[in-house]
Amino acid sequence: MAGHSQYKNIMFRKGRQDKERSKLFSKLAREITVAAKHGMPDPAHNPRLRSAILAAREENMPKDNIERAIKKAAGGDAESIEEVRYEGYGPGGTAFIIEALTDNRNRTAADVRAAFSKFGGALGETNSVAFLFSHVGSIVYPKAKGNEDTMLEAAIEAGADECVSTDDGHEFLCRIEDYGSVRDALEAKFGQPQSASIIWRAQNNVAVNDEAGETLVKLIDTLDDHDDVQRVFGNYELSDALVEKLAG
Repeated sequence: MAGHSQYKNIMFRKGRQDKERSKLFSKLAREITVAAKHGMPDPAHNPRLRSAILAAREENMPKDNIERAIKKAAGGDAESIEEVRYEGYGPGGTAFIIEALTDNRNRTAADVRAAFSKFGGALGETNSVAFLFSHVGSIVYPKAKGNEDTMLEAAIEAGADECVSTDDGHEFLCRIEDYGSVRDALEAKFGQPQSASIIWRAQNNVAVNDEAGETLVKLIDTLDDHDDVQRVFGNYELSDALVEKLAG
C-alpha cells in the first residue's frame, strides 16, 4: 500500500482473480502447506502461516480447504516443493520480482523466462533488481482504525519502522526479523489486520505510458496465471485512464 498508485495498480487484477477461484485457491493452499511445513502447524506460533491463512480467508477460501492444506504439510508432498525467486526487467524500464513455489525449478525458470521474452522484457540474474526494492514486513489496517497521529504512535510502540497513511488506509512497515512481534503488538491493539505479509516494496515507482502499460499488464497476467507463481511485485505505475480501462 505504497500510496494511491499501489492500490490503483492492483485494481485491474481483482476481476481476473474472482474468475479463477480454483487456481487461486490452489496457490493459497500451497503457501499454507509450505508455511506449515517450514514452521509450526499452529498459526499462533507461526507468523508466516497466520499470514497465509489470513490471505486465504480474504479470498473466502473454505475452512476445510485451509485445514487440509495444513494437514498436508505432515505428508511427503510438501518435501519436493522449493521456494524460488526470479528477477527481471519489464516493458517501460520496469523491474519485477517473482516469488514461486515449484516442484520443478527448471520448468518454472523456463516458463518465467519465456513470459518475459514474449512481452519485451528479460529475466535477470539473482539480485539484478532486488536493490530497487525493500524486503519488509507489511501490516495493513483500514483508515477507520485511527488517524495518522494515532497510527504513528502505534507504530513506534509496536517496533515498526514507519506507518504510511493514505486515503486508502494505514500500512505499517518493519524489518523481516521484527515482523512477528510487530504484527502481534498491532493485532493486540487493533484486531486482525486487513492484510499482513512479507513483501518486496518498490523504493520508487516507474510511470509507464499506456502502450507499455498494456504490454506490462499482459506480462503480469501471464505470470499470475502460472500455477507455480505465487506473487508478482513490480515498480510500475499505470495511468488512471489505463486502470479504468482495464477495470471496466
